Amino acid sequence: MATSKHLLALLRSHIDGDEDQFYSVALQVAANEAKQGHGRLAQELRQLVEAGRTTPKVYHDDKPALLAQPKGELGNIVAASYPDIRLSSMILDESIEESLRRILLENRQRVRLKQYGLNPRRKILFIGPPGSGKTMSASAIAGELKLPLMTVLLDGIITKFLGETASKLRVLFDAIAQSRGVYFFDEFDALGSKRSEKNDVGEIRRVLNSFLQFLEKDNGESIIIAATNHVELLDPALFRRFDDVIEYALPNEFVVQRIIEVRFATFRLEKLNWSTILKKAKGLSHAELVKACDDAAKNAVLKNRDVITQQDLLSALTERISACNRKI
Repeated sequence: MATSKHLLALLRSHIDGDEDQFYSVALQVAANEAKQGHGRLAQELRQLVEAGRTTPKVYHDDKPALLAQPKGELGNIVAASYPDIRLSSMILDESIEESLRRILLENRQRVRLKQYGLNPRRKILFIGPPGSGKTMSASAIAGELKLPLMTVLLDGIITKFLGETASKLRVLFDAIAQSRGVYFFDEFDALGSKRSEKNDVGEIRRVLNSFLQFLEKDNGESIIIAATNHVELLDPALFRRFDDVIEYALPNEFVVQRIIEVRFATFRLEKLNWSTILKKAKGLSHAELVKACDDAAKNAVLKNRDVITQQDLLSALTERISACNRKI
């Protein structure tokens, strides 16, 4: 029979969502049974492990019952969603993907880390240009950990009334402590701008001070992610309160080519001059590249074609660049 040590390890790995560790312990149990002469049971255990490892994983649409749509005062400052996106479906720079996987690993193994007095990375700051994948990364973390994504509505928190914003922050951080989820502060510079700014008002300084205090005192199990396109506006005191700062950038040539290839996976690609395409796409964000590919794909479909030509793609990229320039 499995030892108490094996049973504890199986339960911990299951709670942490660490599938590899779970199967590893199961194989240890099988080996232990074989040593005791229980060959048939050991064989059945090995077969079950092999079947579990090779069976494709299906992610169901069932929503986790951790937190329903918030009600009352909390409902005015957060919006709940349950993303099904996975990190494997994103195309990111290798260093960013590695950082995100480290966050996932530490949170899946949080029980084990705490046994040694260690805490997982829970307070994360994403910085980088618009459309570079910050919001999608927050969704992927929630989807991977099967947690609700609680998007903080800054317009519901920041008010013109003295003291009211800090009160709303207290309600928010009470929820962060009580209900585990991924709490996402987008456009974080609206809340965390420098206290030394000349056009600053006393209320904003008090709000930032309150946020810093709440963030520092938080020791729960929720993940807090803040994202900004304007890192230069953030107060320097914020950075040391975060466990990790991940910097996003416009996609390099390798990422650009992968985005295009993946986006056109259901089409035939005419022989492309990648040098010309990569030069044309330079400066576009991940999001803008995806939009350009979708435009080219729709044009092909509307013309009853299942092939994407170089001209299709270059035209779509040109239109997207023009659209971006009009926004500036």
